[in-house]
Amino acid sequence: MGQSKKEILHHILNGGKAERIPVGFWFHFLEDEIHSDAFHDPSLDALRLKRQEEYIDQVHPDFVKIMTDGFFGYGNPALYHVKSAADIQDIQPLAEDDPWFVRQIEFARSLTDRYGRDLDFFYNIFCFGTTFAFMQEGDGEEFLAQLIREEPEVVKKVSHVVSGDLARLSRRLIQEAHVTGIYFSLRNIKGISRALYERVIEADEKYILNQAHEAGGLNILHICGYEGHRNDISWYRDYDFQAVNWAVDTEKIPLGEGRRIFKGKTVMGGFGNTDTDVLYRGSREQVEEETERIIREAGSQSLILGADCTVPRNIDIERFEWVRSKAASTAD
Repeated sequence: MGQSKKEILHHILNGGKAERIPVGFWFHFLEDEIHSDAFHDPSLDALRLKRQEEYIDQVHPDFVKIMTDGFFGYGNPALYHVKSAADIQDIQPLAEDDPWFVRQIEFARSLTDRYGRDLDFFYNIFCFGTTFAFMQEGDGEEFLAQLIREEPEVVKKVSHVVSGDLARLSRRLIQEAHVTGIYFSLRNIKGISRALYERVIEADEKYILNQAHEAGGLNILHICGYEGHRNDISWYRDYDFQAVNWAVDTEKIPLGEGRRIFKGKTVMGGFGNTDTDVLYRGSREQVEEETERIIREAGSQSLILGADCTVPRNIDIERFEWVRSKAASTAD
C-alpha cells in the first residue's frame, strides 16, 4: 500500500523524500477577489465554498490552499480608505466573537470536516502590509510606505494590533477549524529600507508564524511576486516555516539556489503562473519537459511542485495532472 497524500506531504515538509513529489496549484474563485466583501455580502460565502469544493472534487489535489476571496479585508472599518496616520492611531484589537474570526473559522471548518481526513489544508493569511494595501483606494502599498517613512511608530502600533488579530485567527484556525497550517503571504514593501522594515514590520510577521507554529501548524511562507513585484527573498531566511514559495521567474532565483538561501528548507514552486507561461499555454510535452527540468535543478527531496503565485482562473485543470504524473515518474 502506497503512502497517503498526507504522508507524502508531511515527509516533504519535514525535509525528507517521499515516494513521489507532491504538487499544488490554485486559482481565485471570485471575479474580483480583492474588492469582494463577504462580510457585507454573505451570498459570496456560498459561492466561494461551492467553487472551492468543485476545485477539490475535480482536481483531486495533493493538498489544498484555502482561497479566502471575499475575506481579504480586516474586520475594523477604520482601516478602510485611510487619509492619515491620525485616522488609525487608536485602533483596537477585535473581540473574540467578531464575525471576522467566526465566519473565517466556519468556512475553513466546513472544508476540513468534509475533506480533512484525506487532505491537508493551509489557510491563506495575508500579512498586515498586504491587508492594509488591499483596503485603500489607489496604490495602497505606496501610501503605506509613505506612512511608514513619516510616522513609523504609529504604523508599528497599528501593525502590532492587526498582526495580533491575524495571529489569533491563525491559531484559532489550527485549533478550532483543524487546518494543517497557514499559507502566509507577504512581500517587501516598495519605498522603505530594509532597516525600516525590520523596525516596523518584521517582528509582527514573525509573531504570526510563531503563533501558528505553537498551535501545531505546519506553515508555508509565500513571498508574493504577483504582477512582477520584486522581493529580496533573503529578508525572510530566519522566519519560522516548513516550506517557502517565491516567484522564481520574477526574482530569477531557481528553487535550488533558493533552498541554499533558506538553509535547506522545503521549497515550493518552479512554474510561471501567467497566461504566457508553459503551464498555461504549452503542449503536454512542453509541460512535462518543464517538470523534468525543475526537478533536475531542484532535486526531488524537500520539493513541492507549484507555481509562482495563483494561476489564471480559466486554466485547463488537466495540466495539473500532467505535472503530477510526470513528477511521479521522474527521479533526480
